[in-house]
Amino acid sequence: MSTSPTPLIKPIQIGAGPRAVTINEPVFLAPLSGVTDLPFRALVKEMGAGLVVSEMIASWAMVRENRQTLQMAEVVGSGGPNAVQLAGCEPAAMAEAAKIAVGLGADLIDINFGCPVKKVAIGQMAGSALMKDELRAGAILEATAKAVEVPVTLKMRMGWDHTSLNAPRLARIAEEAGIALITVHGRTRQQFYEGTANWDFVREVKESVKLPVIVNGDITSEAKAAEALARSGADGVMIGRGSYGRPWFLRQVIEHLTTGAHRAAPSLAEQKEILLRHYREVRAYFGEGPGVRLARKHIAWYSQGLRGSAAFRAQMNRMDNAAEVEALIDEFFDPLIAQGFVRQDDMALAA
Repeated sequence: MSTSPTPLIKPIQIGAGPRAVTINEPVFLAPLSGVTDLPFRALVKEMGAGLVVSEMIASWAMVRENRQTLQMAEVVGSGGPNAVQLAGCEPAAMAEAAKIAVGLGADLIDINFGCPVKKVAIGQMAGSALMKDELRAGAILEATAKAVEVPVTLKMRMGWDHTSLNAPRLARIAEEAGIALITVHGRTRQQFYEGTANWDFVREVKESVKLPVIVNGDITSEAKAAEALARSGADGVMIGRGSYGRPWFLRQVIEHLTTGAHRAAPSLAEQKEILLRHYREVRAYFGEGPGVRLARKHIAWYSQGLRGSAAFRAQMNRMDNAAEVEALIDEFFDPLIAQGFVRQDDMALAA
């Protein structure tokens, strides 16, 4: 008699009270500047992600009601909760920005203590810089959590560098301040995105608090998602770069973590249709000219792992006419589809 495998993830509740949020399948899309705009989040969510999070939004720009910033905070209109991520170094501004985001439809507010970019971490003393100032960090967490009725979560790194791995202590500060969930990227700020994410360290954070903890960093395959969970003891995973050109990948991870099975990627023909739809939605949302330019990176990612992709990307990146780009997509993908070609990423997942 066969038995079903024990699921590696289970539903989690974020927060308490009437605005608490339940995530049935805690596999999250990470907030990615310049990537997780509304068209991409909507696509990933439609394909089955447990939760999608907006790009990082500067609190001061939100408070000033900058038009572009408010556009970044727009939420996906269909099904399930939406999270908006905020960054800043002033408790009052973060609190006010959180109120605005909730007014725009956010079901969760995420606070960024993880961004390593020099402009943010050094120029604005926000993002990962706040891991060096626990007093200010605590004030920001408390002010934001008290400002809104929806749950407030935190995303951070292990610490500023390997001499100050204070994420477990900061997690306890966050819990006391009213934070409802913590995501930990298993790198320090000084590592940026180099080296390897330390999933084992995330276990120290998990054991420091009673809150749900999500592990993030280097989760680019189903097997790595399962290993990250096992080594961290976390309640779920957050996927960033693993989603590039693969909006269906989070659903594959969910299937693997809940059933142990491998869910095949869409066929190359289906992937092409997803790409074209994504391309058209980016242009519709941002406008034809900006949309063509903003979509280039996404088109490039969809082509990775395909024969001749480098030449395709070089040619596509010089084009400004949407119809010409679509014609080039046909010219590149159609012969590969006819030959039954499979992306290398997809073969690696199936192995």
